[in-house]
Amino acid sequence: MIIIGLGSNLPGRDGAPPAETLKLALARLSDCGVEVIAVSPFYKSEPVPKSDQPWFVNAVAQIETELGPEDLLTRLHEVEEVFGRARRIRNEARILDLDLLDYQGQVTPNPRAGPVLPHPRMQQRRFVLKPLADLAPEWRHPVLGKSAKELLDEVPEEYQIVLL
Repeated sequence: MIIIGLGSNLPGRDGAPPAETLKLALARLSDCGVEVIAVSPFYKSEPVPKSDQPWFVNAVAQIETELGPEDLLTRLHEVEEVFGRARRIRNEARILDLDLLDYQGQVTPNPRAGPVLPHPRMQQRRFVLKPLADLAPEWRHPVLGKSAKELLDEVPEEYQIVLL
């Protein structure tokens, strides 16, 4: 199973609201050798770390592709750029954020060997785990061995997340 995370908390270049940007990004992936198999419900979530920026719209998607992890991550970043994402400051507000969360259970802890897999902070983020538990309740973290639901139950509820 290949899983990506999606997030947006700024209007798109054309003024599209964040939820619409996520839908457009999912459609754009099909032009990049990526087939979207399933998408979680969309959630509105408080920024992490807490700040005065707008709340995010988040979701996760199960995809299929012939691309390897490194090429897939490159394509995800290219789609972000098409939508106007510029990487400047960590945790800044953004038009689009596409994260490679899991690539068929591969474990790659060293960034010199390709993308860090699974995503190194996904088990700490309610905005990833809640939609993931909705989409793929059987999914298990390849390092921790816990399901998305088990991980979600362990994350403190200090950051709010609500169904959109």
